[in-house]
Amino acid sequence: MEIGLVGKPNVGKSTFFEASTLAGAEIANYPFTTIKANMGMAAIRDRCPCTDLDVTCSPKNSICRDGTRIIPIELLDVAGLVPDAHSGKGLGNQFLDDLRQASALIHVVDISGSTDEEGNPVDRGSHDPMTDIKFLEREIDFWFVNIISRDWIKISRTTESKHGKIEVELSEKVSGLGINVHQIYDSIIELGLDRAKPTGWSEEDLFSLASTMRRRAKPMIISANKADRLDENDVKRLPDSINNIAIIPTFAEAELALKRADHAGMIDYRPGESDFKINDHSSLSQAQTKGLERIQTMLNTYGSTNVQKVLESAAYELLSLIVVYPVEDEHRYTDHDGRILPDAHLVPLGATAKDLAYKVHTDLGDHFIKAVDCRTDMTIGHDHELKSGDVIKIHANR
Repeated sequence: MEIGLVGKPNVGKSTFFEASTLAGAEIANYPFTTIKANMGMAAIRDRCPCTDLDVTCSPKNSICRDGTRIIPIELLDVAGLVPDAHSGKGLGNQFLDDLRQASALIHVVDISGSTDEEGNPVDRGSHDPMTDIKFLEREIDFWFVNIISRDWIKISRTTESKHGKIEVELSEKVSGLGINVHQIYDSIIELGLDRAKPTGWSEEDLFSLASTMRRRAKPMIISANKADRLDENDVKRLPDSINNIAIIPTFAEAELALKRADHAGMIDYRPGESDFKINDHSSLSQAQTKGLERIQTMLNTYGSTNVQKVLESAAYELLSLIVVYPVEDEHRYTDHDGRILPDAHLVPLGATAKDLAYKVHTDLGDHFIKAVDCRTDMTIGHDHELKSGDVIKIHANR
């Protein structure tokens, strides 16, 4: 599952992306810096089972630091969106095409109000950032409704005449958007639309359906970025949510500075933490020292830069992901090379033992026999729902 980083130009999306991935995205203070989709690997944290099992792990697809497993997750930074993108304005077509890949969205907003609706720099506070939140939702809704409205009369009439299921017909039209039939069905039921009489649905009904489908298929969290340009009281007055979408103040520039200083060996910093350690004060310039002091003051006030919090909220809350650990030896918790707890896999809540088998390898899923919960040494079946932190041995008939 991929997390999409969205928003208008010049709000700090590329800075957030770089701070999350250190993948080398270009950063500049002008619109359309990101003109092609950037894909990178961000990281989220989970408690490593090595602490409970009293073993020293040797991760292969992730990292363990003092009992915290750091797990990669794909992050997609797409071109900046401007109003009327659904009709092709700006880089709208590219934005919407890239958005198909995302399962959840982080909407980066310039909470300081220092960029206008098209991403051009303006005086701080002269633009209302809440309008940006509404316009992005509106653009995606228009994109969705434009797709489901194509040949609507024909589709709705055919569905009624053949006593078909309108959610199935619609799922074929929107399959490329990452929307499944269950999400469409649930959206129709939520709105109280008559599934048997889609010809009676109005244009307003279709727009409401598009909006409800978007909320289900592309859940969103808001990164209220550039919060360091506000005073402390203004940050504290920010609402926790808008339209049931969580809002988290973020300081992406500070996070990027900390990541770069850590990468250069100047400091020891772990993403998401409220402090860092300077390795050698004498190696820092006066400007670097002052910059780190400012960031430390900010961390003391807000607890963290919140970049990690936003990423983990998207993964664990929006996507309902859990972390599981497949092994080949249920007693030593190793793979065939003797690595202890080698792989951490992200799977959706409700995933079964057989789902995990398929994620590890298609052959394991095809020839699945049973699995073992290594923590309890109990045999579990193919439909056993996994829990976060499970260590699982899969048995297959090869």
